[in-house]
Amino acid sequence: MANWALFAAVLAVIVIMLGAWTRLVHAGLGCPDWPGCYGFLSVPQSESAIAIANARFPDTPVDVEKGWPEMIHRYAAGTLGLVVFGLAGYAVRHRSTGVPVKLPLFIAGFIVLQGAFGMWTVTLKLWPQVVALHLLGGFTTLTLLTLLTLRLRAQGRGRTAASAGPALARLRPWLYGGLLLVVLQIALGAWTAANYAAVACTDLPTCQGQWWPAGMDFRHGFDVTQQVGPNYLGGQLTDDGRVAIHVSHRLGAVLVLAYFTVLLALMWRHRRASGLNRAIALVALVLAAQAGLGLANVLLHIPLGIAVAHNAMGAGLLLAVVHLIWRHHQLPQAHRAQATPTTTINREVTA
Repeated sequence: MANWALFAAVLAVIVIMLGAWTRLVHAGLGCPDWPGCYGFLSVPQSESAIAIANARFPDTPVDVEKGWPEMIHRYAAGTLGLVVFGLAGYAVRHRSTGVPVKLPLFIAGFIVLQGAFGMWTVTLKLWPQVVALHLLGGFTTLTLLTLLTLRLRAQGRGRTAASAGPALARLRPWLYGGLLLVVLQIALGAWTAANYAAVACTDLPTCQGQWWPAGMDFRHGFDVTQQVGPNYLGGQLTDDGRVAIHVSHRLGAVLVLAYFTVLLALMWRHRRASGLNRAIALVALVLAAQAGLGLANVLLHIPLGIAVAHNAMGAGLLLAVVHLIWRHHQLPQAHRAQATPTTTINREVTA
């Protein structure tokens, strides 16, 4: 089950990358219906199939090159759903063996909700609120599958001899604060992508030649009640609204980078006693890579490969932080188990 959970997590990363690819090639409405494509199971390609499709949807003529990215994304997402349902079914069937049941069932329920957001993304014509929530739902699904993998792999393993120590234990709330910052930054990235604001600033470190661009419209940029015309392909915000979103995402990136630079430096001082050196180094490495990809996106004007990698590395940063928190959580339990052996023996004798 642990291997299948890991496979599902890897597949979730692929689905996230395919979703980014679909959005970046402007293929979000490559198929105007859901779950099929113009009423077919795949993109219509023959002359007769295209004629039928155009008759069904006269306002959105068939574009095969944009239909395939959308359908490939749907095929991958559907496969992920089947794997998740398989995990839930296996957990229920073998619940007497001690495998976790609630988490697989929750993930299965959440994948249904995520599928609904995928449908609404199409039927509501790329409404940015739905697109952003759909992207966040993908990251949430990935995180839950990673936690399931960690729980399953931890079963049957002995407790580690490492100790968190009081100094490192006091940093746990700050780790949760860092996780919150990463989630908020991912949400800002989702809002940036949904509103096509990634190219609002094309220079560094300034934006349009200014440190604080004049005329930025934060109220318009973060208006969650904005109206959508026939569709939202390409976005409908004003330039000032998009600049406000882009600058907010940049400031968030700087905040996350500064926060984790300090936090990881403090944790690194206690790495030997805790055994967290690899987990700490992983967060630092992924954070540096994500920052580099973000800079490259601006300087190179959003090349497709780098933009997709930036989405994937955002997921990697989230998982690296979750993994560090998971590892940190294991240490105090092991420390308490070793610190009170006499108490444990006395309880067994009394029983």
